[in-house]
Amino acid sequence: MEERKLRENLEALKKGDLEVDQVLEELRLAPFEDLGHTKVDHHRGLRQGVAEVIYGEGKSLDQIDQIVQAMLGAGQDPILVTRLSPDRGAFLKEKFGAHYNEPARMALIGSPLEPGGRGKILVATGGTSDLPVAEEAAFTAEVLGNEVLRLYDVGVAGIHRLLSYKEDLMAAKVIIAVAGMEGALPTVIGGLVSCPVIALPTSVGYGASLGGVAALLSMLNSCASGVSVVNIDNGFGAGYLADRINKI
Repeated sequence: MEERKLRENLEALKKGDLEVDQVLEELRLAPFEDLGHTKVDHHRGLRQGVAEVIYGEGKSLDQIDQIVQAMLGAGQDPILVTRLSPDRGAFLKEKFGAHYNEPARMALIGSPLEPGGRGKILVATGGTSDLPVAEEAAFTAEVLGNEVLRLYDVGVAGIHRLLSYKEDLMAAKVIIAVAGMEGALPTVIGGLVSCPVIALPTSVGYGASLGGVAALLSMLNSCASGVSVVNIDNGFGAGYLADRINKI
């Protein structure tokens, strides 16, 4: 249950517009709601400020449908669903009026949170092939209420491309550096800026890149200070972490 919804119920109880039993029934389901296949955490918003995010991959369309309905019933807004194929995105758009971000493979039901934070979150990629993971990060940060600047295809193979945006790099409060291959981009950016850099390895690359493991290890061994690393292709995690840092 969102704090807003809880406050509304308590105010209605105070005014006599709701009965005690009605409020108790809603509170009974508030901590979590057991759908059999899923225990929906309705208190996530109260604890963390953001409602539970639905990981769509591996779930059936019917399961996703039931989870969304349960969250809407508890007053959750916005609702974010990750790792969705276009056909599932189309289903949520038709049934719930969702906005589907195809590159990010994410759907938003409701409205983004009000913009806040200390400044801009910058998302930079080594190459265009990193764009789906970068969009997952950027879209997540936007939905959570941040201003996001995208710098795509500015990898170290042509470092002059990156350096032409040095003013934007210096002005950012958090930077997400997305790269596959040898994963050098976060180290280069980390050596230029004073803000936190979140290194996001992708599975982009040829055989010896080992599905992103080579980039992950390079980023973990970065010689630049102030660089942290999230898991391979975890755009959502990077965007969520950037939001937290930007709102400290």
